[in-house]
Amino acid sequence: MRYNRINAISYAQKWALNRNPKYYNYDLLGGDCTNFISQCLYAGLPEMNYQGYGWYYADANHKSASWTGVDFLYNFLINNKGPGPRGSLIQKNEIELGDLIQLSFRQNIYSHTLIVTKIENQKIFVCAHSYDALNRPLDSYTYENARYIKIS
Repeated sequence: MRYNRINAISYAQKWALNRNPKYYNYDLLGGDCTNFISQCLYAGLPEMNYQGYGWYYADANHKSASWTGVDFLYNFLINNKGPGPRGSLIQKNEIELGDLIQLSFRQNIYSHTLIVTKIENQKIFVCAHSYDALNRPLDSYTYENARYIKIS
């Protein structure tokens, strides 16, 4: 099964400023950004991974840490050899629609996950939760570091 970038982006744009009632809203429990990004990934590749720590969601209490945690999602994507999405680190200029960006606001602690939903004139736009964003310019964020993750 291949990652459908159009489906992931469509989902992101539909739900960027709202919450899908099929999923728990983690805004009051540390943030909803990675939960939202996992939903986008799942819309693009509807295949969960129940192996080991995996990547899956059944309900608020039955989910993998990688479904909602920034570093856990990163580690899952980079190391996944089984079902579900896979990722690799890339340079900013290699980013495509449907890829992910994780931001560090202090001391290389990555704490926010975004999905790329538009690229115009080499300018990147993203959707996100927690600090809800619909096609927000990446350069409008103030951050120390970013890691760019190609979804394959």
